[in-house]
Amino acid sequence: MIIHGTALVRAPSPRLAEGIVTHIVRTPVDVDLALRQHGAFRAALAGAGWSVAEVAAVDGCPDGVFVEDVLVVCDDLAVVTRPGAEPRRAETPGARASARDLGLAVVEIEAPGTLDGGDVLQVGKRVYVGAGGRTNGAGFAQLRDHLAARGRTVTAVGLRGVLHLKSAVTALPDGTLLALPHLLDLAALPPVLPVEEEGGCHVVPLGDDRVLIAASAPQTAALVHQLGFGAVVVDVSEFEKLEGCVTCLTVLVADLR
Repeated sequence: MIIHGTALVRAPSPRLAEGIVTHIVRTPVDVDLALRQHGAFRAALAGAGWSVAEVAAVDGCPDGVFVEDVLVVCDDLAVVTRPGAEPRRAETPGARASARDLGLAVVEIEAPGTLDGGDVLQVGKRVYVGAGGRTNGAGFAQLRDHLAARGRTVTAVGLRGVLHLKSAVTALPDGTLLALPHLLDLAALPPVLPVEEEGGCHVVPLGDDRVLIAASAPQTAALVHQLGFGAVVVDVSEFEKLEGCVTCLTVLVADLR
């Protein structure tokens, strides 16, 4: 099996059910089921050729499992974020340590900037950043400056009634954007392929023309197949109750050797 790199994950907190919800109605979370789903999620990453590494647990942080929000990786650079929700800032030290363990250069978003990694969509040399939610203008500007040295062009995208940019749009391996158009400022994006299922706009490119996609989006998984890509399907229902999705649960660090 070809190892594509390292997939960073973080175990769910025993307090997972207390996670923040912003744009949806809170419903009960089955923490035991979430633990089993997270195990299957890690197994899917390993099965797709990723070496799975655990970020230090933060049992006191209900949202800590959503590790994507505290770390943005671009080539050999790790940007440790400053989450827009103040209680989540305790999640960053473990992510910082994991980035250093992987030999990445590390920079940080500093006050008054706020940035959630879920707002950062990387598509080739273009980077789109959600504006209007957890990420503010100062955080956007700092990220733009950090990524300029890696040859990236960074563009702000307005959001409407959604937690993060990647809650509304992500990209297939060929750059095709899967989106829920009503949640986005489409003028800031290239043409998108609309999907009807909420879980359908969340995909994680795994390499080898495969993507990770939620079991809640069977029609989109079928569309992905029609477009010539493989779909690795995982059930993340308990995390979806907290506005989470497959993208939130991992940070992929590609092997650049």
